[in-house]
Amino acid sequence: MKIGIIGGGAAGFFAAIHAAGTGAEVILLEKSPKLLSKVKVSGGGRCNVTHKPMEISKLVKHYPRGEKFVKRVFSKFKSEDTISWFESRGVALKLEADGRMFPVSDSSQSIIDALLDEAQKLKVSIRKSCGVKKIMPEEGKYILDTDEGPIQVDRLIIATGGHPKIAGYDFLKNLNHNILDPIPSLFTFNTPKESLRELMGLSVVDGLVKIEGTKLNYRGPILVTHWGVSGPAVLKLSAFGAQWLKEQNYQATALINWNAALGEEEFGSHIRSYIQGHPNRKVESNPLFDIPSRLWEHFSTRASIEKGQLYGTLSKKQINKLVQNLFCYNLKVEGKTTFKEEFVTAGGISLNEVNPETMESKYHPNLYFAGEVLNIDGITGGFNFQAAWSTGFLAGIASSR
Repeated sequence: MKIGIIGGGAAGFFAAIHAAGTGAEVILLEKSPKLLSKVKVSGGGRCNVTHKPMEISKLVKHYPRGEKFVKRVFSKFKSEDTISWFESRGVALKLEADGRMFPVSDSSQSIIDALLDEAQKLKVSIRKSCGVKKIMPEEGKYILDTDEGPIQVDRLIIATGGHPKIAGYDFLKNLNHNILDPIPSLFTFNTPKESLRELMGLSVVDGLVKIEGTKLNYRGPILVTHWGVSGPAVLKLSAFGAQWLKEQNYQATALINWNAALGEEEFGSHIRSYIQGHPNRKVESNPLFDIPSRLWEHFSTRASIEKGQLYGTLSKKQINKLVQNLFCYNLKVEGKTTFKEEFVTAGGISLNEVNPETMESKYHPNLYFAGEVLNIDGITGGFNFQAAWSTGFLAGIASSR
């Protein structure tokens, strides 16, 4: 039996390895000259392999699209299985404080080498620079119109990843699957008219970002950049708000609490207590609430607090303004920035048309999907790779039966 796999990324390789592991003949086609390119650049070149193990009911909450679908997928292959698979092949993984897991080597090459070595050991035939232009189903088999001419396979796994434009899915047209328009997920907020950008490089560990007029919010680290705001809180919020933000043409108002552990009244009472205890200290040079000093100076300026002004001389109006900057900082969002190397898209093959137990198409026998070509996307933290490993595993095993 000959199994064809289109796509040389994480899901494609995992599918190829598990299909070949059963003794099937496997051919993997990658349209570019590079293999596993997204694995290479992810996590700043360290590769965020997965997230720390947790109950499946909690794990699925990290997927803005596809929660019910991945619940069934993860019942077959989850984070613990990923960790065991890599560690049993000599790639030790480590857990970071935020739950992300990386190779101990801090190099994505460790992951790439493990996948390439396993594929070679199992005699997977890999063809780079071999794009597929068209897929023709023929009596349960598939003829692929490729850059190297026609290739016939008994079973086919499509693991081509996400595409930023619907045209990227043109080669699937023959299959009559419903393809949901791709939209960006995981992006930073551009704030071109905001003075906050002058403080680029500053960050807070525990902030809360909300989108005004919606229930969308996310808590976590926030980073000020030269184009606006980023960091896990913003990136994760962008994933859950991807559709809404696209409909708004990425024009919105973000509201930021710079210390999410505190509410509006707590900020106010802490400041008033500090004034009683330290009336003769200068406001701008004595930041509170773990706020970086330059950010605190920025808040002071916005609250009309003069340079050198003492805490004991603050008016009620100045205190209220300072609290508003801390608790509900108003930021005009105008546009987004996505990282081309690590882009994640929502959209792709509709999950209603795929069996979550096997990844097989409900329309075509012996046709399977894996990875981000499906309408599944996770927030940052190793969740997208976990979906790739899990769906690749299921497609590889099911296609070889």
